Amino acid sequence: MDPVRVEIQGHVADVQLHRPEKLNALDAGMYEALVEVGTALGRSPDVRAVVVSGAGRAFCAGLDFSRFARMEDQAAGAADDLLRREPGEPWNLSQKAAWVWRAIPAPVIAAVHGVAYGAGLQVALGADLRLVAGDARLSFREVVWGLVPDMGASQLTRGTVRLDQLRELIYTGRVVSGHEAVALGLATRVADPPYEAALELAWDIAARSPAAVRAAKAILNEAPFVSLAQGLRIEEAHARELVGSDEQREAVRANLAERPPGAESGGGARSGGRSNTAASSK
Repeated sequence: MDPVRVEIQGHVADVQLHRPEKLNALDAGMYEALVEVGTALGRSPDVRAVVVSGAGRAFCAGLDFSRFARMEDQAAGAADDLLRREPGEPWNLSQKAAWVWRAIPAPVIAAVHGVAYGAGLQVALGADLRLVAGDARLSFREVVWGLVPDMGASQLTRGTVRLDQLRELIYTGRVVSGHEAVALGLATRVADPPYEAALELAWDIAARSPAAVRAAKAILNEAPFVSLAQGLRIEEAHARELVGSDEQREAVRANLAERPPGAESGGGARSGGRSNTAASSK
C-alpha cells in the first residue's frame, strides 16, 4: 500500500499521507515517498495548487516510534538513512521531505487535523499555507526524544514565528492548539474541517493566472533570504516576464469579461475525472 497517495482533479493535486494505523507517522519509506511525490508534482506544469493532508485521525504524529526503539542500538545507521545528501543539494533526505513542498512552483496548502508533531509539523511548515482544525494539536516534540527539529524548521519559520516564541516551543516541546498555532504564526487560519477548506482554497488559486501565482511564490520564497536590493530585483525580473505575456493579456480579458482565465477553452473549469499519472509513490 502506498504510504503517500495522490489524486489529481483538473489542476489540483490532492496528496494524502496514508499510514492511518500509525497516525501517519514517518518511516524511511514515507520520507522517500514524500520526496518522490513532491518532486514529481513540481515537474508537472499542469498542477496549479496542491493540498497535503493526513488519512484517518491525524495529519502526522511525527517519526515512527518503532524507529526510536531501533535507534538505541543502531543510532548511526538510523541517522545515516535520513541524513544522506545528494551531491549538489542543500538538503538531506529528511529535510527534503519538508522542503520539497516549498520548492514546488505551485502553492501548497497543508490541511491539519488531529496531531502534527515533530516531523509532521515540519512537513506542514513546508507548505505555503496551513489550515488547521481548532482542536488540532501541534508541537515540536523532538526535545522529548533528545533530538532537535532537523527538517528545516529554523528556516521554514523565518518571518512567521517570533524567535523567542519559537525557542520556547522547541526547548519545551509544548503542545499548542490550532487556535494558538494561528496566533503564534505556525498556522494560517483555523478551518473546521480543514481538508474541505483547503480544497476550496486550492481551487480558488488554480483558477488564477498560473504564471502570476508561480511568480508570486518564487518571489516570496526568496524574500526572507536576500537583501533588500536583491529582493527588489527579483520582484522586477518576474514582473518584466509577466507584463504583456499571452497569459497576462488573457488574465486582463478574463477579468473584464468576468470569467476565469482560460475558461473559453475549458482551461479554468474543474474536471470531473481523476488521474494518478502526474505523481505516484511506491
